[in-house]
Amino acid sequence: KQSGALKRKLQSPHGNPPLKRKCKLNINTFRKGATEAESREEGSSSQKPLPEKQLTDKQNGSQKNKPFIRTSSLFKNNPDIPEIHRKEVQQVQENVFTTDSFSQLDLHPHLVSGRKATCPKNRDFCEGGSVQKQTIPVLLQGRDALVRSQTGSGKTLAYGIPLVQSLQAVESKIQRSHGPYALVLVPTRELALQSFDTIQKLLKPFTWIVPGVLMGGEKRKSEKARIRKGINILISTPGRLVDHIKSTECLHFHRTQWLIIDEADRILDLGFEKDVAVILNALNAERETRQNVLLSATLTEGVTRLADISLNDPVSISIADEIQKVPEPASQTDREASSSLNCMEQENFAVPETLQQYVMVVPSKLRLVTLAAFILQKCKFEKRHKMIVFFSSCEQVEFYYELLVKVLSGGSESEQPGHSPLSSLSLQFLRLHGNMEQEERTEVFQEFLKSKTGILLCTDVAARGLDLPQVTWIVQYNAPASPAEYIHRIGRTARIGCRGSSLLVLAPSEAEYVSLLASHKINVSELKMEKVLASLMKDDRFRLHRPGRKKSCGKNPQEVRERATVLQTKFENHVHSSEEIVQWAKKALQSFLCAYTTYPRELKHIFHIKSLHLGHVAKSFGLRDSPQNLTQRGPAGSKRKTKPRPKR
Repeated sequence: KQSGALKRKLQSPHGNPPLKRKCKLNINTFRKGATEAESREEGSSSQKPLPEKQLTDKQNGSQKNKPFIRTSSLFKNNPDIPEIHRKEVQQVQENVFTTDSFSQLDLHPHLVSGRKATCPKNRDFCEGGSVQKQTIPVLLQGRDALVRSQTGSGKTLAYGIPLVQSLQAVESKIQRSHGPYALVLVPTRELALQSFDTIQKLLKPFTWIVPGVLMGGEKRKSEKARIRKGINILISTPGRLVDHIKSTECLHFHRTQWLIIDEADRILDLGFEKDVAVILNALNAERETRQNVLLSATLTEGVTRLADISLNDPVSISIADEIQKVPEPASQTDREASSSLNCMEQENFAVPETLQQYVMVVPSKLRLVTLAAFILQKCKFEKRHKMIVFFSSCEQVEFYYELLVKVLSGGSESEQPGHSPLSSLSLQFLRLHGNMEQEERTEVFQEFLKSKTGILLCTDVAARGLDLPQVTWIVQYNAPASPAEYIHRIGRTARIGCRGSSLLVLAPSEAEYVSLLASHKINVSELKMEKVLASLMKDDRFRLHRPGRKKSCGKNPQEVRERATVLQTKFENHVHSSEEIVQWAKKALQSFLCAYTTYPRELKHIFHIKSLHLGHVAKSFGLRDSPQNLTQRGPAGSKRKTKPRPKR
């Protein structure tokens, strides 16, 4: 009996029979669907130390001791990554450049020389853009125009050149006190600043024409003073202009000859349709005849409706060589994707030839470490890269900015001996979203504009119209709500003939989004998650130190997983270092869930809140637990509790 009792006492908790007394778990929150193996793994820290004899036996056995890592298994219980079935489609191409010279357009000599300052350095001045070549002659004839061209093709100059040409030629010389001769509406503050800068360069020889910008975040009092002094080319966001129409008496439009609505689809997406109607009514009340121009990279139903009420017998300009109708899908999968998109406009989008597009399918638990590994690979190890990462909410941008700065930039950790020289190279992170103060937004925008490298984390506030030079990678960490939005995001790179790449990160349940893109003539190539994670082998900060272990070379899959787990542990340790950061992470997670519920009905079969595993998603925010009592506001503002789903 004594020997039997001793045998049971020395029996390993992982062997048979199991111990009768169950261990208490450290983490209580998302345990309902946990597998028996996970329960044993996470409960191991609370067990009594094993006797010396048993430890000796285990060391001599086939299994080696593994150091304790305070994190749940990163590579277990993940859903299978589906095969990406995509058919090759012929992408719509546009000739961004033409060999025709601008001298053939009969422009003012000073305006031609002024245009040289706006040209990209890698392009010959004589080479004009196709959108400019087709649009400028039409606008110089005084015709209204609806211009559709890919993002990054030079639409600002397409209206800016004929606008300045027209105003400088006015017989009775324009006076500042005359007020607005031209009104330019843009959707965002950053685009307002960029458009103002471009117009200002064109106006350099014509000092008597004064440009000005009105936008939210600035002091109304100072803007009223500028309006009172006089602005001849007024660039504004719709909301702020409506404010001044209602409250600034000195603002008048009786000399306004031009109305230009840039990024028209984005203006409507942001809910400015009523504001645009107020502006049109104010213009029509004082002057009925003027030249109107609508410009956009995508032609939506809303833009068509806006064109009907604002344009008079317009010339329609589309730069794409051929816009083909969507062919009848051959496979059942394609038919299902196509049938679900009947409500969605089947428009084929033009993509720059110099843009390489990739998609990467990543389980929710691995999203954070995969994003971090990709940033390290491109911006630290390969260097000379300039990257924009898009998120679906302001809270996510703030949270991931702080998290990535603290963990990836290294801080004091990189100065410690034993770290590789690579780890001491700091990464420059910036953030941009709509909840920031205008002064800070402008400062960040200008800093990223001038920098040669860096990573900008942002919302869709940076997705439209912005010309950010030398951006080499666009990462869409959260998928956009439409193919049109996808096009605008990737349009921040490969601009005006430059080369660029984009990466779309999808969960396994979202893989069908690739078929949706293909139905709009958008080709993406698959990038494997394992290839990205392998870049962690270049950074010894994430090496799992074991006594007597030699430094490995190559890409051992087991060591790659170990390093990914070490990196995930660093993220989790930082998040759980204070209750304040934990709450911040939960707030960011909640904002992600709220954004996830706002995908349009036509895409609910791809992006449905019930397809998310809350515990796995929490992992991508550095949370060890699936949060309890997490409330989620839907689009209508109603609250509901989000329950953790069982483990897969």
